[in-house]
Amino acid sequence: MTQTSNLLTQPVNNQAVIKHFLIGAGIALLVILFFLLGVQHPKPEWGSLWMIKPLIITPLAGGMGGLFFYFMGRVRSLGGWKTALGYIVSLSGYAIALFMGIVLGLNGTLWD
Repeated sequence: MTQTSNLLTQPVNNQAVIKHFLIGAGIALLVILFFLLGVQHPKPEWGSLWMIKPLIITPLAGGMGGLFFYFMGRVRSLGGWKTALGYIVSLSGYAIALFMGIVLGLNGTLWD
């Protein structure tokens, strides 16, 4: 009996996935807190709990960016110029996810 290998299905390390998600979410949380803590007098039409939306959406988007970074790890491990390209794509993907999380989280309040 011959064993076939499928290159598209690779085992997923659950601990590494959780670690990358939490690191991405933590960075996003720090970034959004930087913006939110600077607001001294929020507009009354925003409501009293206006900070909840950005504090939920932005870390979730950052976590998804961290997952993207994890799944690009296979490309980063190829060596040579592919490693550099892998890091560029991984960091760009995280930055885009973080930016989209900030925009979606602050939509209707600080982002008009």
